[in-house]
Amino acid sequence: MSDFPTKARVVIIGGGVVGTSSLYHLAKKGWTDCVLLEKNELTAGSTWHAAGNVPTFSTSWAIMNMQRYSTELYARLGEEVDYPMNYHQSGSIRLAHSKERVQEFERAMAMGRYQGIEMEMWTPEQAKEHYPFLETHDLEGVLFDPTDGDIDPAQLTQALAKGARDMGAKILRFCPATGVTQKEDKTWIVHTDKGDIEADHVVNAAGYYAQRVGEWFKPFGGRTVPAMVMSHQYLLTDEVPEIEEWSKANGGKKLPLLRDVDISYYLRQEKNGFNLGPYEPNCKGHWMTEDDPMPEDFSFQLWNDDLDRIEDIVTDAMERVPLMGTSGVGRVINGPIPYAPDGLPLVGPMPGVTNAFEAHTFTFGIAQGGGAGKVLAEWIVDGATEWDMWAVDPRRYTDYTDQDYCNQKGLEVYGNEYAMHFPHHEWPAARDKKLSPVHTKVKELGGVMGPYNGWERANWFAQPGDDTSEEATHTWGRSGPWEKRIKEECEAVRDHCGVLDLPGFSRFIVKGEGAAEALRSLVTGGLPKVGRINLVYISDGRGRILTEMSCIRLGDDEFVMITAATAQWHDRDILTEAMPTGVTVEDVTTTRDTLIVTGPKSRDILAGLSDADLSSGWLTHQSATVAGQPAFLIRVSFAGELGWEVHALNDHMPAIYGAILDAGAKPFGMYALNSLRIEKGYRAWKGDLSTDYSLLEGGLERFVKLDKPQDFPGKAAILNEKQQGVKKAFATMLVEAGDADAPYMSCIWHNGEIVGETTSGAWGYRVGQSIALGMIRPELAVAGTELEIEIFGEKRRAVVQDDKPLWDPENERLRA
Repeated sequence: MSDFPTKARVVIIGGGVVGTSSLYHLAKKGWTDCVLLEKNELTAGSTWHAAGNVPTFSTSWAIMNMQRYSTELYARLGEEVDYPMNYHQSGSIRLAHSKERVQEFERAMAMGRYQGIEMEMWTPEQAKEHYPFLETHDLEGVLFDPTDGDIDPAQLTQALAKGARDMGAKILRFCPATGVTQKEDKTWIVHTDKGDIEADHVVNAAGYYAQRVGEWFKPFGGRTVPAMVMSHQYLLTDEVPEIEEWSKANGGKKLPLLRDVDISYYLRQEKNGFNLGPYEPNCKGHWMTEDDPMPEDFSFQLWNDDLDRIEDIVTDAMERVPLMGTSGVGRVINGPIPYAPDGLPLVGPMPGVTNAFEAHTFTFGIAQGGGAGKVLAEWIVDGATEWDMWAVDPRRYTDYTDQDYCNQKGLEVYGNEYAMHFPHHEWPAARDKKLSPVHTKVKELGGVMGPYNGWERANWFAQPGDDTSEEATHTWGRSGPWEKRIKEECEAVRDHCGVLDLPGFSRFIVKGEGAAEALRSLVTGGLPKVGRINLVYISDGRGRILTEMSCIRLGDDEFVMITAATAQWHDRDILTEAMPTGVTVEDVTTTRDTLIVTGPKSRDILAGLSDADLSSGWLTHQSATVAGQPAFLIRVSFAGELGWEVHALNDHMPAIYGAILDAGAKPFGMYALNSLRIEKGYRAWKGDLSTDYSLLEGGLERFVKLDKPQDFPGKAAILNEKQQGVKKAFATMLVEAGDADAPYMSCIWHNGEIVGETTSGAWGYRVGQSIALGMIRPELAVAGTELEIEIFGEKRRAVVQDDKPLWDPENERLRA
């Protein structure tokens, strides 16, 4: 090929809507020397058989941002690139059969309002006015989203491709990538049958073939992509005369797209018939067994119909809209859709691999494709995204996602596609992937478990007779069988001593000549002295909060960096890429366990078991023995009481845990810890601490040293922000919350205007009040300011507190 490109800034593998959107957005940012490789024709994968629905609704802030951007892009794209587009923003109605579903709708509607989407709650009667064929007798409420609708996936993909080509990007169809090689300088050679292409960056956008493409990157630090493939069917009916008549009478409009989320299907007008798409609990995966292998090429192919699986949902839909039952089934589409274990796509840096990115495993690729291309282009070109995108970051998964896990979770997510994600509910599939060395004992004590980066931790401890059923957790409220136990656990920590088994803390040993200087050039503040520990923060180039770590200094150039369980691969990559030759970063997460031993009697309990110097001050650490076992004690407590973290190798922890329990410590769980930390105003990663906020906005200026000589990432941006002033400010608020505490991203109001958002909320059992942490306009972040927080549709009075902990504001108990 005479015009075959042998060099490119970026090579994208995969020519569906996400791949072309990524190419288009890279070109929009000025990176026009990029190439997309497609082994067949554009749209040959999931894109070609997609139904093309484009909702904005989500209870994830990141996903709603991505989907909202898609709707805004699609509305202008046809004119922008001069390509015909069939995009219908017909609006949608979502049906609620229960009070809890109405509450979910109210929460999403508030988030939408904050993003400029004017959703509305309707009565069933109002819905009937807009959708006269609808049965409404058993509904609690209806959510209307005016921006929802549908688009032709092929036209969308071709429009994005045309836009990219017009700006100078190249698309090579019928040119499959066959492998990759990473060069010494960490750039790439992408191999094809038609020649090699040298590239600075590579993107895996291969849809349901992403796992296969991902294998190419294993020699360069990669892992098996966590994904599986589901069989999704939707059916198209014959034409229905009444729909044609209604459309004509309403100026050619389409009926609103209908979603009966409690039954689990969507129903939309398709020309003058219906398109019904169920997400059936009796679902089926494909290419999961040896007798059903993934073919080398499944371009433009479908599976045979399997209508028995969806019969009950089809029957229900015909009862909801009886008109649907008057026409026959014209066609059934049964095609592959990739699923990640949480149903959200993987977009962002490829874990463990430099200069490689991912944009694949989209369950709703048409709705999210526009936003995904924007986000990916920002990650590649700018090194950071406009919105915090941890919800889709590939590094949110680590090594527990074996294929069994992916298969089980994919089936579970698909069968519960529209399920409500209640705060005290844990999904049961694919559990016990990572167990603490004292897991059996924790369970014997009544531990009700939840997974944290695959590690099982106790959320609360049930007593005999407590209801631990899934059904009991189906509430947005704080009350339930757990509430009394959380209170008891918090009181034990307040008055005596509690012990929390905390497996999965991410731990990295950083050592070698130059380690200290490299860390000083990475973190925003100072490093501790040898024998001490402190918190350090890392910002991105804009001065926003990238991560938080505990920095333990063992020697001049030897450190242990401890971070959140879920941050393991995220923070590993940050540390690894920042260290010079000769400095090693060793991940020792799985070899050790941690206990939090905390409360006013914690010193007395440990004194009878340990040879440690328990008079050693706050933020110190030491090696010692506990219950005759070697251990490492750190004088800190995320619970905000006198306490220690006890770290030990897995083999040594059962004896230590047993001895501490025998000495009188009460086991407590993650729910209690969340309550205790929020009373102290301690921030949680990817809630209160995210790249949506700068360090100065987050109230973390004391962790920033602008006068140090090292030019750490974001230093110039923070200096500029300090001169210009912050746009938001962190605040702790006491809330008259009623039955439910403020969830993440609840709207904060002042004088009828949205002035900020909550980042976390919980009941404080030591202070006896509901607490919210959040970001508000700086002028309102003054103690005594009265605000309102919107909690599931109800505005609740909130009062800003002083900028110090609500519990033990002078930290006297902590330092005792």
